[in-house]
Amino acid sequence: MVVTTVLWYSRNMTIFKLHSPFPISGDQPRAIQKLVESRPGKSTLLGVTGSGKTFTMAHVIAQQSKPVLILSPNKTLAAQLYEEFSLFFPENKVCYFVSYYDYYQPESYLPAQDIYIPKETKVNSEIERLRIEAAASMINRQDTIVIASVSCIYSLGNPADYKNLAFSLTLNQEISRGELIKRLIFIQYARNDIERSSGTFQVQGDVIEVNLPYQKEKLRIEMYGSFIQRLSWVTKHENRVVSELDNTLIFPAKYFVTTQEKKDAALASIKAELDEYAPTLKNQVYKERIKARVTHDMELLKERGFCPGIENYSVHFDGRLSGQAPFCLFDFFQDFLLMIDESHVAIPQLRGMYAGDRARKTSLIEYGFRLPSAYDNRPLQFSEIEKYFNDVIFVSATPGDYELQKSDTIVEQIIRPTGLIDPVVEVHKREGQIADLIKEVKNTREKGFRTLITVLTKKLAEEFAHYLEEQQIKVCYLHSDIKTPERTELLHKLRQGVFDCLVGVNLLREGLDLPEVALVAIMDADVESFLRDKRSLIQTIGRAARNSESKVILYADKITNSMQAAMDETARRRILQQAYNKKHGIIPQTVQREVTKSISPIQKAIIEARKGKKKADSSKDAGKINSADIQSKILELEAQMEHAAQNFKFEEAIALREQWMELKALVKDSF
Repeated sequence: MVVTTVLWYSRNMTIFKLHSPFPISGDQPRAIQKLVESRPGKSTLLGVTGSGKTFTMAHVIAQQSKPVLILSPNKTLAAQLYEEFSLFFPENKVCYFVSYYDYYQPESYLPAQDIYIPKETKVNSEIERLRIEAAASMINRQDTIVIASVSCIYSLGNPADYKNLAFSLTLNQEISRGELIKRLIFIQYARNDIERSSGTFQVQGDVIEVNLPYQKEKLRIEMYGSFIQRLSWVTKHENRVVSELDNTLIFPAKYFVTTQEKKDAALASIKAELDEYAPTLKNQVYKERIKARVTHDMELLKERGFCPGIENYSVHFDGRLSGQAPFCLFDFFQDFLLMIDESHVAIPQLRGMYAGDRARKTSLIEYGFRLPSAYDNRPLQFSEIEKYFNDVIFVSATPGDYELQKSDTIVEQIIRPTGLIDPVVEVHKREGQIADLIKEVKNTREKGFRTLITVLTKKLAEEFAHYLEEQQIKVCYLHSDIKTPERTELLHKLRQGVFDCLVGVNLLREGLDLPEVALVAIMDADVESFLRDKRSLIQTIGRAARNSESKVILYADKITNSMQAAMDETARRRILQQAYNKKHGIIPQTVQREVTKSISPIQKAIIEARKGKKKADSSKDAGKINSADIQSKILELEAQMEHAAQNFKFEEAIALREQWMELKALVKDSF
């Protein structure tokens, strides 16, 4: 039986109520106290894997009284955090804000091939609802925690317009049915009496039902003449009344909404830019292209108030100056606590997103597909992001130089409540390293465990794996050229014991949780590079921290500064954990995690079909999939992708999409 303790800190009359499934322990009490005392300010929580960093973050949140934004490097980690914080704070508002695309192909132009690639997306309606729910919650209530991916630095609509265009409804309010419908349409709700999707409304006599994007239930408005007689939340499928309302607030259906005055001004501004820019294009084709595209967009904006790619005109609607920072998720907050999880990954991502976006836009603008103002539909530059670092906590096991230099307070959380100890680190000479490694791999295999070997290049990974195979070692290699379904299959086979050893280049990927690994071998450990610096070495060494019998071997002829620093840090952590274990009588146990088998027969067929294609379609298995089977599987995969994404299982969704793309390619090649 799990006992949950409800903690409602009295400090500053906090607004968050933490439900704690277990007591704080290890380094957590000291870390929580120091982080709370350093608010507001810039802090770093240096917490090793397994030390309960998320639990510490929850306790810090519970002791302050302003909204919280938690940034994560990707959707998968964001989904994990969303699930955890929803359990920690069930009585508060926990929101989820990530890219709502299950599939996203950005608009681009390849001049060398003269290929225009239109924007192609597949929107996840549930994630879109959650995004708008986050915006509405931030405006409506203080006790909000938003879990977001780094994509939140991309342009959004003006939060002031979003707030100002919301309107309230109250019982007995005087408003005609026509006026109410007009208001809904103006803030981007669409009347659709057949498809009752998010952002639509239906009208049946004096009853109007609105499918609000930020609410699971639909809003039923019952009119009596020109008065509102009844307001209620109703389940979408059963049409069951959940609760009666005295009043409610309706927020816009989309972020990019504006007033009529601003729309008129934007259209005039777009027209002026077109008239100024088109004559500067020397190529007549480009000139006619930009005129046709923009004119068509303006007609749609006049008639419908919306057009495909409207975000490219955001600077005109916002009234910003060219080059001025766009509005983004940060602007929906006022005073807030920012937490950046896995900051050693997230900070470099935040730094690089602007340059990549601008490079893609340049070709579109120079060849007449977009106006120069499209540059202003962009992610924030890092200097613009830093302006929001007023009250921030960087969270990482290996924080970067930026975090350490900018932080006023650095808090360590080394102790794992589970008792697991960082692995022993040994340095072996390069002379005779292959024979030595083979002996170590075989010894590890005899104990029932697996080995990871890291090398510096993809070619070396393949050659090394082939050599070990000749030495009767069951081995596979893994690098970026391996597709997701095969990658997942290889990791499963390693855990199951089909392979004894895996050779790779960069084995630091998030989610690489392999408790069966008891040996990590790092080849060329003394070659100073980004894969062999202190931070990378510590991360790689950590791959063996799930097994109580693990060790790490660094193959090198000299001990570099990075090696020494990584070994010293690992040794320091071992000493601290061992002392804690001795004091509390803890015996470390290897992490136990079920080995699941996710690869399907169709995946095997895809892999074999690809191999067969490389051998001039000589594979017998490639011919076993007929066209009808493929078409049926494509439809099945599309449904599975949507279900996985809706349940925040993004790694699974990515793997399914890889299968889907392979099958689509097989269909195309067969005709």
